[in-house]
Amino acid sequence: MAVTAEDVKRLREKTGAGMMECKKALVDTGGNFEQAERLLKEKGLAALEKRSDRATNEGKVFIKVKDKAAVLVELASETDFVARNPDFIALGAEIAGRVLDKGYTGINDELAALVQDLATKIRENMSLKRIRVVKAEAGEYLTQYIHGDGNIGVVVKMGAARGDVFEKQEAKDFAFTIALHIAAFNPAALSRDKLDAAYLKEQEEIFRKQMEGDEKLSKIRESKPEQFEKILQGKLNKRIQEICLLDQGYVKDEKISVAKALGDCGKQLGTEISVKDYVYFKVGQ
Repeated sequence: MAVTAEDVKRLREKTGAGMMECKKALVDTGGNFEQAERLLKEKGLAALEKRSDRATNEGKVFIKVKDKAAVLVELASETDFVARNPDFIALGAEIAGRVLDKGYTGINDELAALVQDLATKIRENMSLKRIRVVKAEAGEYLTQYIHGDGNIGVVVKMGAARGDVFEKQEAKDFAFTIALHIAAFNPAALSRDKLDAAYLKEQEEIFRKQMEGDEKLSKIRESKPEQFEKILQGKLNKRIQEICLLDQGYVKDEKISVAKALGDCGKQLGTEISVKDYVYFKVGQ
């Protein structure tokens, strides 16, 4: 069977392989398009296998919000160059869409196969690192924020005593600002009561040892143990304020806390509003 330029072009468009590779594959398979495509895929998989131990620390976060659900997807690659590839970007968007449309809650064989197909075509190691779905109930509102080229993605679930408040642009803008704040400051938890007890104990022990190593504070510990413990709790409280969203200084006015900003906004809107939950993704973390 004769190999035509049109066949070579069509095979190149479908597989992403070079023109000469496509022509050779068609010649080697006697012009059989399906066999040539399979041959190129096998070569691509072989090349990918050689790179499988290489780290995938680049990539992008993709977010899609639909109705009362949102999904965050981290798709990783070896290089930033591939992370900017239009096919890579299209794949991330497609995966996010499929997750919501089909009700998936995590990585499965179907989604992994999509990544494998593109990795074979581009011949660079890729991986679907994680997927997180956030669902909202009545009276709740989902907003999103993607930072820069997609290296950070945030979804925030807001709540209100009067759910229709999020039909107002002012409420939507405030929710978006909270998402932007989270992207900027990456809080470890929503509030103090959400912090792990083991983490708090570890932080307390770290501060205690640091203070015991300080000559002045060590003397206070010996002479005024109650004052020593008060100073220790002050240091711990300051640390909690730095890492808990509601205690952090608000991104638009660091003189007030996020909790105070929520209260002020609620008064302006005529109903109590709150942050119910949030998800923060950063490429490589």
